[in-house]
Amino acid sequence: MSTIKTVYAREILDSRGNPTLETSIWTDDGFGAVASIPSGASTGKYESKELRDGDNNRYNGMGVLKAVANVNLIIAKAIIGLDPQKQNDIDQTLINLDNTQDKSKLGANAILSVSQACFELGAACNNLQSFQYTSQKYGLINPTATRMPTPIFNLINGGRHGAGNLQFQEFHCIPSSRKLFSESLEMGTELYHLLKNILIEKKAIHSVGDEGGFAPNLFSNTDAIELLVEAIETSQFKINDDVYMGLDIAASSLFSNGKITITDNKDPMNGEQFGAFLNDLYHKYSLLSIEDPFGEDDWQSWSNFQALMGKQIMVVGDDLLVTKKNRLKQAIETNACNAVLIKPNQVGTISETLQTIKLAKENNMSVIISHRSGDTEEDFLADLAVGTGADFVKFGAPGRGERVAKYNRLLYIQEFLQNNQ
Repeated sequence: MSTIKTVYAREILDSRGNPTLETSIWTDDGFGAVASIPSGASTGKYESKELRDGDNNRYNGMGVLKAVANVNLIIAKAIIGLDPQKQNDIDQTLINLDNTQDKSKLGANAILSVSQACFELGAACNNLQSFQYTSQKYGLINPTATRMPTPIFNLINGGRHGAGNLQFQEFHCIPSSRKLFSESLEMGTELYHLLKNILIEKKAIHSVGDEGGFAPNLFSNTDAIELLVEAIETSQFKINDDVYMGLDIAASSLFSNGKITITDNKDPMNGEQFGAFLNDLYHKYSLLSIEDPFGEDDWQSWSNFQALMGKQIMVVGDDLLVTKKNRLKQAIETNACNAVLIKPNQVGTISETLQTIKLAKENNMSVIISHRSGDTEEDFLADLAVGTGADFVKFGAPGRGERVAKYNRLLYIQEFLQNNQ
């Protein structure tokens, strides 16, 4: 049996140039694994808390040396000698060490860096790819090349991921799930470059946002949707057949005193009125998904919208659910949504992440494995998506290295599965 011998964390930079953690763990018989942790810009208030130093003399207070020290001086002592294949035991040890509801003592970033590294170390000890280990350990799916997750491409970045002129946070192109992953990636990339050319022709800004999508100077959110329509219609693909569209509203950052104000509508709208507005968008553009249409505490608006739209569209909970099992249970009981976004750093351990995925699957909800806007070249999420049988992945645009690393990993997994079936 392999046991953990060495644990070492250090401070590195994420894709926004902010510090984050990278943790390496080795066993007594020579196996090793490394995990680095992302960070979000648009975060739900119920997420587990990452730990930042708050020292304005370095990295504008964003340093993570305290979290690094928590790994090296506290967590390491507690898990050295443990079997890395006993993920639940390790994660429970981490939870007990922190002993807070939101993991704010040791930091969710510190805890997840160890939890994920241990998980990948368990795969290495079994001479398995991480997606194989996930599948065998949790039994959620038997992966095949034709059962890969479908990518959701964030081609236009708005909100906190963009230039500030678009209120909605993400504008998606979503290939048909009938296609192989490699075909979907090719489609997304072609649309990405077509969209760039259209922006150039219109003399619009074509710089990119945090997640690799373009952040153009547009007047309304509907203008951004129309650009996606134009890109698709310019391509060889058929809209609402080969490729669909979706939105991430990120409404928690938009609603104030129960009202939302957007450039597409001259008057502020309450939850019911905004739901009707989104319903109109659905009928006009045949949207496939809408993520976070309401605030994280507005359960009634979520339930009303799900009752109105849930049979026609994916109503995706992100800030509402924050990958936590207890909030997903509440969403199931109140019929608030029919799809869940999964971000391991929202909850802080791999075991808790898997519990939420399992509950979603048991209730026939769509599962979307998601990156964060501040990410690293880490590709573990690709393995997690395949190994759990996730329906979709949301890794950003097919541009910027930290996004492309995850798409390239999925390409490798597809080829691996094709050659080993």
